[in-house]
Amino acid sequence: MKDDSKKPASSRRNFLKQTGVATAGLVAGGLLSRTASALPPLPANPATPDAMPTRNLGRTGYRAGLFSLGGQAAIEQPDNEAAAVAIVERALDLGVNYIDTAAMYGGGKRWSQRYIGQVMKRRRNQVYLASKTHDRTRDGSLRLLEESLRLLNTDHLDVWQLHHIDSQDDVDRIFAKGGALEALQQAREQKMVRYLGVTGHTDPEVLMECLRRFPFDQILLAVNAADKHHLSFQEKLLPLAVEKQMGIIGMKIPSRGRLISNWPAVGAYAHGKTQAGPLTMKDALYYVLSLPVSTVIIGCDNVAQLEENVKLAREFTPLSEPQLAALSARTVPIAEQALFFRRWS
Repeated sequence: MKDDSKKPASSRRNFLKQTGVATAGLVAGGLLSRTASALPPLPANPATPDAMPTRNLGRTGYRAGLFSLGGQAAIEQPDNEAAAVAIVERALDLGVNYIDTAAMYGGGKRWSQRYIGQVMKRRRNQVYLASKTHDRTRDGSLRLLEESLRLLNTDHLDVWQLHHIDSQDDVDRIFAKGGALEALQQAREQKMVRYLGVTGHTDPEVLMECLRRFPFDQILLAVNAADKHHLSFQEKLLPLAVEKQMGIIGMKIPSRGRLISNWPAVGAYAHGKTQAGPLTMKDALYYVLSLPVSTVIIGCDNVAQLEENVKLAREFTPLSEPQLAALSARTVPIAEQALFFRRWS
């Protein structure tokens, strides 16, 4: 495969600057015109086929490994470059071929994108790179995209996603004139992003409304073994995404340690963990991988956790319906702790 990792990553960012996005907003009156160069081929990590099973990422044409790397945990901590970069490097070495990050991971300095970008300088063509916009406007989202591309040392994303859609108000703002959806469509037209996605944690109906309004390519949804106990994403949202042939990425698998007995939540992640979780990491991971998801993203605190997750993905066998039901039943006593990201009032 041709290595595009050393090509200058400035062409599309220069386009944004030249059109005034970085400083003064967009030129009024529809999408900006530009002769965009073709996107490179889909990435390919040569280690993936022997590392773990892969699944179709919906209709994108990409096959993602069962385990993918989330851009939180150690990868969003401030002044943690050595540890964070080591996790990203090792993930690619182990065959991980999908990495997820976001403009808001790591606060104002966007540590997650900075650390991942250090590896993307050399290995961009080995990984499907996902990021997000939390801004609900077109202009604000395009400014976030410009900075994301700069920090990630790339001139394109494989998927750009609407981040953390929580309410009907979010939906209305995103789909309004001048809303963030216009930024996603423009970025795709200008070959700055390959595919478009939506993400959410709190309410399945909100995400279902997004899927009804626009043909997104991917959905990143929060689902774990406690899901069925409150505002279940498995009941209606997941089947709708399958029906629409979307790439489906699961997140909050161990609920930031709250579901896991031998993986205590630490630091900021300890908030809300009032009792030990009832599951092992294998239980939590295999529950979600037994659902119709394309892959799962999990943030790791260290390389040892990463290696454990890849090993579990490599050895995965689907659970039966009785096994899934038994794991779900074990999470009843800590349902609110495990589903801290759902709407509870």
